[in-house]
Amino acid sequence: MAREFGRSVRVSSQIQKELALIFQRDINDSQLGFITINEVVVTKDLAAAKVYVTVLNVDEDEKLAQVKRLNKLVPMIRHHLAKRMRLRHIADLRFIYDHSFDTGMRVSALLKEVLPE
Repeated sequence: MAREFGRSVRVSSQIQKELALIFQRDINDSQLGFITINEVVVTKDLAAAKVYVTVLNVDEDEKLAQVKRLNKLVPMIRHHLAKRMRLRHIADLRFIYDHSFDTGMRVSALLKEVLPE
């Protein structure tokens, strides 16, 4: 019988948890704002991972600058991740801004305009 959750799903979940802890405890970069990790998608061979993040309380240009800053910090983040995870190879990380939070806030604002309370 096949497992309900494949290895790539379990590894992506663990990477998401560990990245959250790394951002809280290990990275002391004053240029980074409040970053939320929404999802991590790992390839089947565990070689690459897309990390979808949201940056709160900044404008659109600053959000993209934050993601660019995260992508520059990938070697350091991978180093911290390698210390925390028991894998032979750590996936190459690529940070991508997730627009779903912004879209949800925009839809909520539009609904408040249309529907009176």
